[in-house]
Amino acid sequence: NTWNTVQRQCFRGEEVDDVLEEVRSLLRARGRGRTQWEVGSSAPADLVDALLERGIGFDKDPYAVALVLTSEPPPPREGLVARQIETYEEYLDANAVQWEAFGTPPEQIEESKRLLPKLFRESVNLRHAVWLDRELVCTGTSAPTEHGLLLYGGATRESARGRGAYRALIRARWNDAVALGAPALITQGGTMSRPILERLGFERVGEVHMMLDQFDAR
Repeated sequence: NTWNTVQRQCFRGEEVDDVLEEVRSLLRARGRGRTQWEVGSSAPADLVDALLERGIGFDKDPYAVALVLTSEPPPPREGLVARQIETYEEYLDANAVQWEAFGTPPEQIEESKRLLPKLFRESVNLRHAVWLDRELVCTGTSAPTEHGLLLYGGATRESARGRGAYRALIRARWNDAVALGAPALITQGGTMSRPILERLGFERVGEVHMMLDQFDAR
């Protein structure tokens, strides 16, 4: 995967320069020249200001809210089929929906395509999708944890938005969280997804500042 994110920061404030150098060195060794920082409510005090002082800016969607769902969400609308993907062809279609929705650059798509067969075989994460008129129009990834499913990567084709696909995706994920014995969904909502998630019953439990560190990969 070509995307990198720095999360769950547990260092002291005075260590920020050392941490920055460590992260950048690790990424440079892999030919990467940028990374996202997700600075949550439990991060070191004033970390956002410290990163801004060092030239790291906010990402295009700079603020998200940590959200948790612990009660059954509404059922999907009629005409939508939502379930885990079952074949490699479905997996390819699901990734194409995400690339389109997130505006993924062509070079990142090409690198990701090389990794897809291995990820499909070996990933422990769950991939759900929603079909409308037999077309895969919505997808999302989730990581099973002891507390519930950790959701990310939710995306809907622009042509299918406003027709209940994302709601159907949430319900399919909830059903599997219940089946796994951990009935909760955990995620973060940005500008687009937060209003939808809150209407579906997700409650705010924290906040996340989204920042982007762009540095020389050499």
